[in-house]
Amino acid sequence: MNQAAARPAFPFTALVGQASLQRALLLAAIDPAIGGVLVSGPRGTAKSTAARALAALLPDGAFVTLPLGASEEKLIGTLDLEAALRESAVRFAPGLLARAHDGVLYVDEVNLLPDALVDALLDVAASGVNTVERDGVSHTHDARFVLVGTMNPEEGELRPQLLDRFGLMVELDNRYDTAERQRIVKARLAFDANPQAFCAAHAEAQSALAARIAAARAALESLAWSDAVHERAAQLCVEAAVDGMRADLVMLRAARALAALESAAQIAPEHVDQVADAVLLHRRRALPDQPSPTQQQQQHQQQPQRRDESQKSLQSEVNAGSQPDWGELPPEPVAARAVKGVIPLPAKKR
Repeated sequence: MNQAAARPAFPFTALVGQASLQRALLLAAIDPAIGGVLVSGPRGTAKSTAARALAALLPDGAFVTLPLGASEEKLIGTLDLEAALRESAVRFAPGLLARAHDGVLYVDEVNLLPDALVDALLDVAASGVNTVERDGVSHTHDARFVLVGTMNPEEGELRPQLLDRFGLMVELDNRYDTAERQRIVKARLAFDANPQAFCAAHAEAQSALAARIAAARAALESLAWSDAVHERAAQLCVEAAVDGMRADLVMLRAARALAALESAAQIAPEHVDQVADAVLLHRRRALPDQPSPTQQQQQHQQQPQRRDESQKSLQSEVNAGSQPDWGELPPEPVAARAVKGVIPLPAKKR
């Protein structure tokens, strides 16, 4: 084993200033059916460090990276048809999806991958099953993993159709607080100087968090969504004007995972509120301009007044004996003038 392979990952519990990213990753680890986490942010914001740190907390600990130039066969695997015909058995060559089972599949610069590859990746991440078909021969295997995709907004956006397929999204910013920057740099320098000693100092916290993840996974099925939780999720999704129902499903799954992580006896609407930002960040659409509640109340109060004024005006016209037709204009005096070529009629005799 070379030195690079023996080098431990930076402890998840030692990350500084990444609370929102840490929570999103933990929720996806507890319930991979959430659909993975998309992390958007500039270079040097510890995106890959956090993903590797999460893998170290999982039982298998697998961390698989999908390179930009990977083919679809390398991702999903291949079937040896010659062996199938010769041996009457399917011989499957596993791809990256199979290797990532029970671990973390990390995709850096996911916005630069071909759409077909991202689509296939997201399908498996949501279903937990990979199916490879070739010329009527198919093979299916489990592929439950935590999908972590990262992107730098300066290098292009992900198409909305694919963006919606990611369960959660977190945006990272550059840190401009001097004290926080110092804590981040000091932790990194200490890890680089002696990784084993640094990890040993956080071993107890790491073990406790790994136990919490395992307990939360086991408790998922025992937690049910109440009508109040469903109502809160639906309300937030309607306010965000999201397309389709995926946001509702992801929000409910994420709320359940958070309740399990906190060892809560039941899922509460407060759990929905805590995960809503990560669920709606990449799905929220702008609603057309609508009057505010105050404006709506003022309009409602003005309607009876306008109706009374209209009725009074009509009644005054009736009392005056004038009932003009709708749209009729009042008469205006016109100056008389002689018209050429017109012969006046003779006056009538009396």
